[in-house]
Amino acid sequence: MKQVFIFGLGYSAKRIAAALERQGWSVASTGSDGTVAFEDGDAVRAALQQSTHVLSSVPPDRDTGADAVLETYGALLDHSWLGYLSSTGVYGDAGGAWVDETTPTGGGRRSARTQCDAQWQEREARIFRLPGIYGPGRSALDRVRNGAAKRIDIPGQIFSRIHVDDIASGVLAGIEGPPGAYNLGDDMPCSQNAVIEEACSLLGIDPPPLQSIEEADLSPMARGFYAENRRVANGKAKRVLGWEPAYPDYRAGLRSLL
Repeated sequence: MKQVFIFGLGYSAKRIAAALERQGWSVASTGSDGTVAFEDGDAVRAALQQSTHVLSSVPPDRDTGADAVLETYGALLDHSWLGYLSSTGVYGDAGGAWVDETTPTGGGRRSARTQCDAQWQEREARIFRLPGIYGPGRSALDRVRNGAAKRIDIPGQIFSRIHVDDIASGVLAGIEGPPGAYNLGDDMPCSQNAVIEEACSLLGIDPPPLQSIEEADLSPMARGFYAENRRVANGKAKRVLGWEPAYPDYRAGLRSLL
């Protein structure tokens, strides 16, 4: 039986694990809902020895910026297939222009993520660079329902996003694909306001008023989100992996979540 070990069974990794299990894979994992404690070195070592594939969804350490998986278990990762869930934040601000896997990285606020991304590339991993993630329980529909949705008046601001199930299908497509970086995003980058307005329309609710970024009283993390502007191209994943998003735009994705 093919077995994958997943470091960090979070929101996206759970969907990946479920998709693998439906295809007959055995899955072991760390995380609060995982099967092995990250700190239990003996158990992790045993699970890695039994695994044919290894995927990490663990982000850089918030304090040090280091990759805990590579620091702790890097010497054990001699598997022929390694995968890493990274971020399109490695590209930094592009002024709304398109970025692809040939675009230089490291110019934005995600310097630690860029460093970890590069370390996994050195190990010939499949690097899945992800934009804004949404899905069941974590979408504009939920923010509208709980009154947390905001529309920020920043003309020309563009983001890319991806449905969590399209992340899972992208990773599965990467099982047979060559090492390298792959952007997994939908086909229609657009403003966050457009997504909020579509969610409001689907729910029959008036959209929240436009606010300046100062009036919106955003957290530092959210302000950082709005500080960068880019469109993420997904052509390489389509060409090389044969991947196609089931939800090619935010409208299809939101309708699926109603």
